[in-house]
Amino acid sequence: MKYKRILLKLSGESLMGDKQFGIDNDRLAKYAKEIKTIVDKGVECAIVIGGGNIFRGVQAVEGGMERTQGDYMGMLATVINAMALQSSLESIGVDTRLQSAIELKQIAEPFIRRRAVRHLEKGRVVIFGGGTGSPFFTTDSAAALRAVEIDADVILKGTRVDGIYTSDPEKDPTATKYDDISFNEVYEKELKVMDMTAFTLCNENNLPIVVFNMNEGGNLQKIIEGKKIGSTVKSI
Repeated sequence: MKYKRILLKLSGESLMGDKQFGIDNDRLAKYAKEIKTIVDKGVECAIVIGGGNIFRGVQAVEGGMERTQGDYMGMLATVINAMALQSSLESIGVDTRLQSAIELKQIAEPFIRRRAVRHLEKGRVVIFGGGTGSPFFTTDSAAALRAVEIDADVILKGTRVDGIYTSDPEKDPTATKYDDISFNEVYEKELKVMDMTAFTLCNENNLPIVVFNMNEGGNLQKIIEGKKIGSTVKSI
């Protein structure tokens, strides 16, 4: 196995499947099976999931709401998604723990780094909900922060495209894909991989990022096995 401990970052939008809003149970079940495959091979897996399929703080600002309030609402949306993923994983026999950056003691443990690491060592999937617990930070930042805190080997950013391109491949048919790219090149070319706070945190801690298509069955397992899938950002 190329990676022993990973942090998987999923967007909230990816859970919508073909829906316009909310959670597609078929998509959720598919993701759970993909995650179970690598956990069964002994990989320690932590997950951060966004909340854009339910609520985004940016929407609130556009509607005249205070940004801080909107961001907290977005954090609660991530907890809803985390609970859904937890339920889906446990329905197929995967032991999980949900830790929230916001205190929600009836449904989640508080985030405690040592406890999270211990869960991982015992083979449990740890899902981090509630973002960073602070407004003005995205779930990308939460993913980078948690990955560094738990000493993950890599961040696997599951998206609907199969890597990083020179421009948006869904809009530009001439866009070309990068197999490997350095942090500095991403800065210079102003490519959108993660938000700048998250990206800088990964760069400073020498934490590689793999961007790949999570909707393609088997991709997660192939990455763990060291096969060349998606695009890798690393210090070169």
